Amino acid sequence: MPQLDTSTWLITIISMFIALFIFFQIKVSNHPFPSNPTPKNTTSIQHKTPWDIKWTKIYLPLSLPLQ
Repeated sequence: MPQLDTSTWLITIISMFIALFIFFQIKVSNHPFPSNPTPKNTTSIQHKTPWDIKWTKIYLPLSLPLQ
C-alpha cells in the first residue's frame, strides 16, 4: 500500500492563506466607508400616556381592612 505524500501540504496551505488574505483585503478595500461620521443629537421624546394623568391606587387583598 503506497504512503500518502504530504510534502506539498505546507505549500498548499500557506498559498491558500495568502490567497484568502489578498481576497479579503480586496473585498474590504472596495467597501464604501463613511468619510466623516458625525454624532447624532439624541433627544428623548416625552410621550403622553393615559395613565400618566390619572391617579390610581392598587389595593392588595392583604391591605384591605378586616371585617
